[in-house]
Amino acid sequence: MALSKEQQALCTEHDYDFSGLSAVFLNCTLKPTGQLSHTGELLAVSDAIMQANGVSTEIIRPVDLVLPPGVQPDMTEHGFERDDWPALCRKVMDANILVLATPIWLGEESSVCRRVIERLYGESGKLNDQGQYVYYGRVGGCVVTGNEDGVKHCAMSVLYALQHLGYTIPPQADAGWIGEAGPGPSYADEGSGGPENQFTQRNTTFMTWNLLHMARLLKEAGGVPAHGNQRSAWDDGCRFDHPNPEHR
Repeated sequence: MALSKEQQALCTEHDYDFSGLSAVFLNCTLKPTGQLSHTGELLAVSDAIMQANGVSTEIIRPVDLVLPPGVQPDMTEHGFERDDWPALCRKVMDANILVLATPIWLGEESSVCRRVIERLYGESGKLNDQGQYVYYGRVGGCVVTGNEDGVKHCAMSVLYALQHLGYTIPPQADAGWIGEAGPGPSYADEGSGGPENQFTQRNTTFMTWNLLHMARLLKEAGGVPAHGNQRSAWDDGCRFDHPNPEHR
């Protein structure tokens, strides 16, 4: 359907400034860089929208890195010879937006994605300058692809983990593509219909813009308001109107 010039302007022109934002995309494919990642192909749609709006982005494949299992900030202090997590963590902490992308295996997110979530969890006890948990003020979303059922299940698992750690999850913060059950073409394969699927492309676009809007709002507000959620204040005895005297 052809759009008029007025309609096209409404679709492309806005007054929002996202140029000060940054995003890290973690493509939790099992394939190292250099091999086609169908998850990465869909993730590129979100990345392109962000770049078109002045956002600084970086796409990383954690499978390229050495990320030992564990829930400590640096696993070399716990028996492992090498741990690339501290360097990756610095990039995550510097970003306003984190998008976890994963293929589906046996109805679940990939082992790489679960490893990343575990390593994110290893930082969750730290506090920011306002005494809140360290991920407060950041925005999270996820992208999922696969040839079997499980897009919503994986998104539910990933987004729950991110919000539990302190990330803010905007509306429609997940997007995905699913092929027919059983062996068949993946997202970027010829004839899959993935890149042409309106449902997938619409949801990926909406997710991206909602991540941008929420990140901009949080940045302008200085993060999540620091009242009623400060771990440091709770430890000092502040109870923020809790009704049970036993906790005072």
